[in-house]
Amino acid sequence: MTGFIILATFVGIVIVAFASVVQKRLADSVVFLMGVGLGNVVLFFLFKAPDVALTEAVIGAGIGTFIFLIALKHLGEQA
Repeated sequence: MTGFIILATFVGIVIVAFASVVQKRLADSVVFLMGVGLGNVVLFFLFKAPDVALTEAVIGAGIGTFIFLIALKHLGEQA
């Protein structure tokens, strides 16, 4: 059963990553990129690495997305 969950999560990550690439708006791409990070959190947790999962959740999906969105806001004001 765990193998099916891992495979489904991996397929979901690939689909969300593809959706991130084909988005027209950069903000949408950043949100989908956060989804990839959250999928990685699930995989790390399933592979019994909770410390790495927590780090990925805080830095990769949380702070990284916040920084990207702030940068996009500032770029929009200058353009």
